[in-house]
Amino acid sequence: MSVDLNALKTPAPTITALTQPFWDAAAQGRLKIQHCEDCDKAVFYPRSICPHCWSTRLAWRDASGRGRLKSFSQVHKPGHPGWLPAAPYVVGLVELAEGPTMLSFILPGARPPHVGDALMLAPTAIGGRVLPAFKSVETATEEKPQ
Repeated sequence: MSVDLNALKTPAPTITALTQPFWDAAAQGRLKIQHCEDCDKAVFYPRSICPHCWSTRLAWRDASGRGRLKSFSQVHKPGHPGWLPAAPYVVGLVELAEGPTMLSFILPGARPPHVGDALMLAPTAIGGRVLPAFKSVETATEEKPQ
C-alpha cells in the first residue's frame, strides 16, 4: 500500500464516556479492553455489563496485542469516500489472545492474509488519529533489522 493512511479524510470514531478509555489507550498506541472482576473474562466491545455473567464490575486492562485472524475481507468499494485512496485494503476479525474478537484494519504484509494468521497490534495513524490496526507476525519479524 503506497497511500499515506494518515492523510485519509475518514470519519472519526464516536467517543462516549463508556468508550473513552479504549480510544485514549489507542491514541497512545496501546490496546485496552475490559475484564470482568467477577467472572474474570475479557470483554470487547466496551459495554456497561459483562455479557458472560451480567456483572457491572468491569475494569479496563491492557491487552497483549496478540491475536489470530478469524476472517477477513478485501474492500474494493469503501462505504465512505475517504477510504477510496487506500482501496483495496483488508479488514478482518481478530480473535484476541484474551478471547474476544474485534474488527480491525489489517496492514499489508509480504503475502496475502490467511485465516489463522498470527497477528500483532500495529498502532497506525489513520485519518489523523492513531487506531489499533494489526499486522501478521511474519511481517513484523521480516521488518526487524538483522
